[in-house]
Amino acid sequence: MKLKLTLLAVALTSQLSYADVNITGFASVNAGKVLSGSGVPQFGLEPTFLADYPIVSAYTKDWSFEPESLIGLQVNADLGEGLSVIGQVVARGANDFDAEFEWAYVSYEINENWTFQAGKKRLPLFYYSDFYDVGYAYVWMRPPADNYTWQIFNYQGVNLLYNGSIGDWALSGNIYTGREDDSDNKLLSEFFFQTPTREIWEDIIGGVVSLSHDWLELRFTHMQYTNKRFKNGVPELWDGKDSRDGKFYGIAANADFGNFFVLTEFNRLDLGGNLDTYMVSAGYRIGNVTPYVMFSDFNQDDGDDPEKHNTRAVGVRWDFHASAAFKVQYDKVEDDSFDLAVAGDSESITFGIDVVF
Repeated sequence: MKLKLTLLAVALTSQLSYADVNITGFASVNAGKVLSGSGVPQFGLEPTFLADYPIVSAYTKDWSFEPESLIGLQVNADLGEGLSVIGQVVARGANDFDAEFEWAYVSYEINENWTFQAGKKRLPLFYYSDFYDVGYAYVWMRPPADNYTWQIFNYQGVNLLYNGSIGDWALSGNIYTGREDDSDNKLLSEFFFQTPTREIWEDIIGGVVSLSHDWLELRFTHMQYTNKRFKNGVPELWDGKDSRDGKFYGIAANADFGNFFVLTEFNRLDLGGNLDTYMVSAGYRIGNVTPYVMFSDFNQDDGDDPEKHNTRAVGVRWDFHASAAFKVQYDKVEDDSFDLAVAGDSESITFGIDVVF
C-alpha cells in the first residue's frame, strides 16, 4: 500500500507543472450489527448480514465500523486540449483500509458529444455502478445487495461515451469492451467457495443508453462476456467445458416528482439459466429529512438447488450539512435458498455519515 501511494504522490508532483490537477474525495463512516438471524449452520456461519457482496462487507451480532466504512480520493489531471488522466484510490474497512486503485484511465474529448476513454474503470452494469462507493450520492445506506451481487465489478479496456439530446430528452450512451482477471476473487474465495478462486471475465462487450426528461429517467444496459474460473489452480467445468458465456440485461426507471420519488431497477443474467434481480424503492423529502422504503429480490432457479433471497428495508436520510448526510437503516433479509443458503435470514440495523469534499 505504501509503495502504491508513494508512486501516486510522485506521479502527481511530476505533473503539477504540466496539468491542472483537481482532487476531490468522499468518505463513509458506518456502523451496524445483526439484531437476529439464523446464519447457515451447515457452513458454520453465525448470524450474518451480507451488506456488500463483491467486497464481503458482513455484519455480525457485534457492533462494527469496519464492513462499510471507507475513504476515497479522485484525482483529475487536465492536460489541455481535451486530454485528461483520472485516478481513484479507495481504502475500505472491509479490506483493512488497504488503499487500492479503483479507477485509472485516460480520457480524451473528441468533440462536444463524444469522449474516448481507456484504462481501468467500474463495470457499468447497474444504475449506481459508477458512483457505488460514494454513499452521499444515493438515499440508502447502500444500493441493495440482492441486486449488486456480482463478483466482478471493474474491468480494463476501452469505452466510447456520448452526451447529447433528442428533442426535449437528454441522451447519454456508453459502448465498452475489455476484460478482467481477478487472481484472488474475494467473494468467491472467502465467502462462497472458501478456497482460492481466480475469476476471469473476457471478451466483454456492452452498452448503456440513458434518457431523461422532466420527472422521468430511463436507463437500458446490455453486456455479454465469457467466464472462466479456477479453484486452487484447477479449471471449473460447466457441462464439460472450461468456459461459459453470459448475457446481462438491465433496465432502470426513476420518477422524481419533487418531494416524492420512486426508484426501480430490473436485471437478468442469462448464464446457462436465468438469474433475475429487481429493486423498488420510494421516499419522500421533508425539508432536509428523507424517509424511504425499499424492497429487493434475487431469484436464480438452478434446478434442485435454487438461490433465492430478498430484503426489506426502511430508513431515514438527514442532510444536516451541504456536504454530509446522516443515515440509519433497518434491513430484514429472507434467505429462501435450499442447500446454497447465502447468509441465512437476518434482521440488522446500520447507521453512518456520508461526506463529499
